Amino acid sequence: MNQQPILRGRHLVAADRGFATGGGLLARLFGGGFHKILDRMDAGLIEGGIDSTLPDGSHRILGGRAPGPMPVVHVHSWRALVRLISSGSVGWYKAWALGEWSSPDPVPLFDLFMRNGESLGQVARAKGVWRTVNRAAHFLRRNSKARARENIAFHYDLGNDFYRAWLDESMTYSSALFAAGDSLEQAQARKIRALLDRLDLKPGQRLLEIGCGWGSLAEIAARDYGVEVVGLTLSTEQKGWADARMARAGLSDRVSIQLVDYRDVEGRFDAVASIEMVEAVGQDYWPAYLQAIARALKPGGRAALQLISIREPLFEAYAANADFIQTYVFPGGMLVSEERFRVIAEGAGLEWRDRRGFGLDYAETLKRWRERYDAAVEEGRLPAGFDETFHDLWRYYLMYCEGGFRGGGIDVAQVTLVNG
Repeated sequence: MNQQPILRGRHLVAADRGFATGGGLLARLFGGGFHKILDRMDAGLIEGGIDSTLPDGSHRILGGRAPGPMPVVHVHSWRALVRLISSGSVGWYKAWALGEWSSPDPVPLFDLFMRNGESLGQVARAKGVWRTVNRAAHFLRRNSKARARENIAFHYDLGNDFYRAWLDESMTYSSALFAAGDSLEQAQARKIRALLDRLDLKPGQRLLEIGCGWGSLAEIAARDYGVEVVGLTLSTEQKGWADARMARAGLSDRVSIQLVDYRDVEGRFDAVASIEMVEAVGQDYWPAYLQAIARALKPGGRAALQLISIREPLFEAYAANADFIQTYVFPGGMLVSEERFRVIAEGAGLEWRDRRGFGLDYAETLKRWRERYDAAVEEGRLPAGFDETFHDLWRYYLMYCEGGFRGGGIDVAQVTLVNG
């Protein structure tokens, strides 16, 4: 068969054109098997359902027996189901990128998959050789010291102009915390202050920020809380932006942005802040991350973390695969099992306190980012060099994450750790 490569932004997807159509031969050979797959999906949808149109023109409702999302999905090729059951979310993205399925709004579909994650079981997870291939590729990109810089550069060194086009003015790339009527920028500042307030900071104290991004927390901490800040990043793009930011704010003498791995931190600090950094660490390195925090904190010092977790019953299956985000967006990444992460933290001498979850705020943040991203594309404000298929990848990523938070399968939380 003719294998024609299609460039999807920075990724190459091999499109088998013989299967990418409705595929009369494929349907004749395996049609019964495809309906068995749909039967399994139907049985696994405890909440909500799927209003589907199939490649043969037929219409079928999957699930629909209890309240929940009811996304409309058009399956244009049976190959979409082959990809889904063989390579899970990685295959489902490839099928979408190749036009093998579509939906007027994919967010409710991702919500549906997540809220029914346990009951769907292995129906939509990678299996066999595909699971091995995906997992091996993820393993090769785990966050050793040598590899961590490459993984961070893959995502964050797309360029400051890229992120500036669609993030809010504060350049904050993590979940906001909304109150009624908040703009995105106001909600981001509210999140940062909520985290800093956990630290009981006093003027003149030293704060370490692990994963400082473009410097929004460091600026607020130095300016409004009167502390000295050391911010760590592995992104040269972020460091350049943050250094310029502190210079403009007149804070260069109180904020030091360093290209340093968290494992190489020296000195002691009164407090540590880290917002959505642990997801870039990876499960193998959770102990090293938490031990680095414990070493950096003075006795009785506090750390405040914002972390993204996956629902505990889903963690084992999630950790055994490499999903769409790990494959295409965040190499080396891993969502947290809070239960396991907390045990490691306490083993490092860090007392776990005052967890506050706000997953639906992340869903709203992602929705607003996607609206801003679409506007930036339409208005031509994104830098040259990113084609439409790259933009499609990022839209899919933002929708995929939004659905995950709406479905409750993933959550974002702030927690305080006290060095005993």
